[in-house]
Amino acid sequence: MDLLELRKEIDKIDSQLVPLLVERMEIAKKVAEYKVKRGIPVLNEEREQQILDSVEEKCGENGELIKTVFSSAMDASRALQHKIIGGGNELRNLVESSFIEGGLYTDSKIACQGVEGAYSGQTAKLLFPDTPVKFFKAFEDVFEAVDKGDAKFGIIPVENSTAGSVHESYDLIMKYRFYVVGAYDLRIDHCLCAKPDTKYEDIEDVYSHPQALAQCNKFLKNFDFTGITYSNTAAAAKYVASSDRNDIAAICSEKAAKEYGLKVIKRNIQNTIINKTRFIVISKKLLISEDANKISLIFTVPHETGKLYRILGRFSMAGLNLTKLESRPIENGNFSYYFYVDVLGNVRDETTLDLICALSDELPVFEFLGNYYEAE
Repeated sequence: MDLLELRKEIDKIDSQLVPLLVERMEIAKKVAEYKVKRGIPVLNEEREQQILDSVEEKCGENGELIKTVFSSAMDASRALQHKIIGGGNELRNLVESSFIEGGLYTDSKIACQGVEGAYSGQTAKLLFPDTPVKFFKAFEDVFEAVDKGDAKFGIIPVENSTAGSVHESYDLIMKYRFYVVGAYDLRIDHCLCAKPDTKYEDIEDVYSHPQALAQCNKFLKNFDFTGITYSNTAAAAKYVASSDRNDIAAICSEKAAKEYGLKVIKRNIQNTIINKTRFIVISKKLLISEDANKISLIFTVPHETGKLYRILGRFSMAGLNLTKLESRPIENGNFSYYFYVDVLGNVRDETTLDLICALSDELPVFEFLGNYYEAE
């Protein structure tokens, strides 16, 4: 048989499969109706596993492959049942009670890490131009300020387009479980800055935040500078300005250099010209604006083959695009992980909300962190 004839055989088989799959989904609807009346949960892991084991046994050397097909059919069937039953009522009620008209507003302070001139402070002024900013020494201090009500919102960096994730921020998100209510992608242009009387050729040590040092590591290597970590780029600028040494510099913004009386020796020293850092707005209260375009989640999955793959497949079924998947260790000594996921979407869409609520019912740990607008 040539390729055309083989394809015709496949088409023939597919034409037989389609009505059977349609029939299967129709029966799944009846199963959902039965479960609704009797208060039976959608997911029955024991039954699903029995079916998959039976399929694998019957299909011989193709068992694993065909089991994957069956697991996808089960996931689709379960998604349909969740849609009919509703499910995730606690989360559904929370989400639907958190819709707001217009954008974010506060007459309280905005909490940021660092000192005046920090990139987080610049982001705060862009998002909340009429709101005062209060700076804190550490990222966790920002979370504590929001937790205690000293600030309604906090702004922290979560990732950079060059250096990747700010792991401390993700760990704090998972620790405090605050909501993400906004985000901003800030263009970052790093400068090498020093006191007015410092000569370029005398510089030995360069101070900055670890992320900034990573974003400029090619520049540091080329000129044989020693990068020294500091709590914040603007704080590093402030330290250099107050130091008695004339052989040190800071990597910071031009605004921070001006704030502390430093001269800009060299501009745009980051590894790539287009360099952005994503900052998020954290809140104790869930707020979802009408123009929200990104969803953030935390969940865990059992240590079983294919479990994560099947969960990610559910997003694809709902037509949702994942833009980030980050794993962070659970501090239990068992090499278990939280998964942090960013998804493009809005929970005002019925299919999207059904999926989020279904996953909240099925997964051992599931946290809806928010649905918010990400600006640039």
